[in-house]
Amino acid sequence: MNVPFFIARRIRHTTSTSFSATVTKVGIASIAIGLASIIIAFAVLFGYKDGIEQKIFVFGSHITVSKFSLNNSYEETPLSVKTPLYQKAKSIDGLRHIQSVATKAGMLKTTDELSGAILKGVGREYDWSLFQSALVAGRIPSFFSDTVQCNPNYSCQVLISKRISDRMQLGVGQDVIMYFIGNTLRPRKLQVTGIYDTGLEEGDNVMVIGDLRLIQQLNNWGSDSVGSYEIFVSNFDQVDAVYRQVRDVASPDMRPMRVTDTYKPLFDWMMLLDQNTGIFLVLILFVAGFNMVAILLVLMLERTPMIGLLKAFGSPNTLIRRVFLYVGLNMVIKGLLLGNLLGLGLCAIQYYFKLIPLDPKNYYMDTVPIAWNFPVIALVNLATILLIALVMWLPTLVATRIQPVKALVFKK
Repeated sequence: MNVPFFIARRIRHTTSTSFSATVTKVGIASIAIGLASIIIAFAVLFGYKDGIEQKIFVFGSHITVSKFSLNNSYEETPLSVKTPLYQKAKSIDGLRHIQSVATKAGMLKTTDELSGAILKGVGREYDWSLFQSALVAGRIPSFFSDTVQCNPNYSCQVLISKRISDRMQLGVGQDVIMYFIGNTLRPRKLQVTGIYDTGLEEGDNVMVIGDLRLIQQLNNWGSDSVGSYEIFVSNFDQVDAVYRQVRDVASPDMRPMRVTDTYKPLFDWMMLLDQNTGIFLVLILFVAGFNMVAILLVLMLERTPMIGLLKAFGSPNTLIRRVFLYVGLNMVIKGLLLGNLLGLGLCAIQYYFKLIPLDPKNYYMDTVPIAWNFPVIALVNLATILLIALVMWLPTLVATRIQPVKALVFKK
């Protein structure tokens, strides 16, 4: 028979009106609320980071490769797609996808409105999966299967942002003139097939997605000339390793750039969020551990006569310690179950019903985001159990210092 477990069970089954029962409920509630807060914090943090990263990658990529140039404008130096880097990209470990793009500045004009814009030309291999999630109206342009017959050499279909749509009063299916400045003013008639909204003001204000062949014609480039390569990695944590491989393969006149360098302030801000969450986690675990110490001390104070009686019968200190460890672990397990139920439940409500809104101008998204990272949730549960189990050894040391004579006198 497991004597410590039997005694601990009898202690747990005290009447609900006793002082120890009330203290036990407080301990379980503190663990549950602390764990639920940690789960919600991590879900929101990962959701926010994933949302921001996905919005950034709508306009860019993990790694961008362009030609070295002293020109800071949107007029790019042509880069051939017949380079060893582009042709052998699939042999680079961790590289998921590579695509060629080009950009060119211009002016959008309707009957009543005029606005500056950047045309980003994309090719046949362009990955539209990120834009699909940002699409709010219309459809993705079909440059190579359903070309608008405005020119036999390129498609006139474009994708514009909701900001541009509202500013220019443009809807799906409408035409717009885009002027490109060179030696002469060159207008091109384009047709809006879709409208997107990422919430990132820097891109939404100016970016128009069109056919790469249009920019090649405007710049008098050949079909194998592009403005830059966009490289995506399989795992964002490996972006530095892939960047080093790309840099080794790239020729001396190429300039690889990581997204963490291009958007350094934004990624530094997200790193600061990680640090704040770490501090938040430590504080909650500290409070939960402190509560467990205080609660076990109260329980032992109430059970001082029992401890004295057990010692009088010859019980070793390890047996008495195990009794209160079992009591504490039972509280921890109940607190973890309630905490997971509360935390995951609230996250699920926000995930499916989006009850808590945000201001997109300040937070880049319209609702509080939730991301499910179950390995992290499992680690949080394990860390909570281990930390509180270690902390619970402290109050059990008090039981070893209780003298049977004084404990039995205390009963009177």
